[in-house]
Amino acid sequence: MKILAFDSSSKALAIAVTEDGKLLGEIRLNLKKNHSTTLMTSIDFLLAQMDMEGSDIDRIAVAKGPGSYTGLRLAVTVAKTLAWSMDKELVGMSSLFAIAGGLKTDGLVVPVIDARRGNAYAGLYDGANALMPDQHCKFSDFLAELKEAYPDQKLVFTGETAGFKADILEAGFEDDQIITDSEAVLPSAYALARLAETAEVVDNIHAFAPDYLKKVEAEEKWLEAHDKQDPNEAQDYVQRL
Repeated sequence: MKILAFDSSSKALAIAVTEDGKLLGEIRLNLKKNHSTTLMTSIDFLLAQMDMEGSDIDRIAVAKGPGSYTGLRLAVTVAKTLAWSMDKELVGMSSLFAIAGGLKTDGLVVPVIDARRGNAYAGLYDGANALMPDQHCKFSDFLAELKEAYPDQKLVFTGETAGFKADILEAGFEDDQIITDSEAVLPSAYALARLAETAEVVDNIHAFAPDYLKKVEAEEKWLEAHDKQDPNEAQDYVQRL
C-alpha cells in the first residue's frame, strides 16, 4: 500500500510517501512561510522525484488537528480534494501524534503546540497509544495534572516547548526531559503514514473536518457577546469549515 501523508498544522510542514511501511521520500520545511503556497507544490515535487503520480497513491493520511486553524483547514481541504477527485482512501490523524510519533525514546512523550497566552495543545503518548486525550489547556494546569498522575514515569516533552521551558521546570520536571534538537521536535509525516496503514478509513469524505479542540477567537467573542454558554447553540449562527 502506498500512502501519502502530510501535516501543516504548525509552523513546520511535513510530507511523506511510504510503501508497505517503507519510507520512499519525505519533505520537512521548518520555515515561517504560508503553507498554502508550499503544500501542493511540495507534494507534486516529492511525487515527481519518485516518478509517481497521484493515481499511484492508495491512501491519504492527513494531520487533522489540533493546531493552527489556517494550517488545519488547508491540509484537510487538500486531503479531501485529493481523496475525492482520485477516489482514494482518507485517514485523519492527530497532529500531536505527528510530533510524538517521530521521537525515539523509552519514555512517555508529551507533544506540545503553542496556543499562545500560556495555553497549549498537548497530549500524552506511549508509542502510538494516546494515554490522555489531545486537549487545549492552560499548560501550567496540564503540567500539574501530569505530575500528579505519572509521578514515577519518565516523561519527555517535545514540539513547541521553547515558550514553556520555565513552566516545565517549575512544575518539577528536569531540563533533560525537554527535547531541544531542531530536527527531533518537528512533526513526522512518516510516523503518520506508518500508523495510517492500520487506521480507520473515513466513511464520508465530505463530512470530514478538522479537530480544532478550541473555538476560533471570533467565535468565542461572539458567544461572549451573545451570552451563549452552550457552544452547540452557536452552530445556528456560526458556521465552522
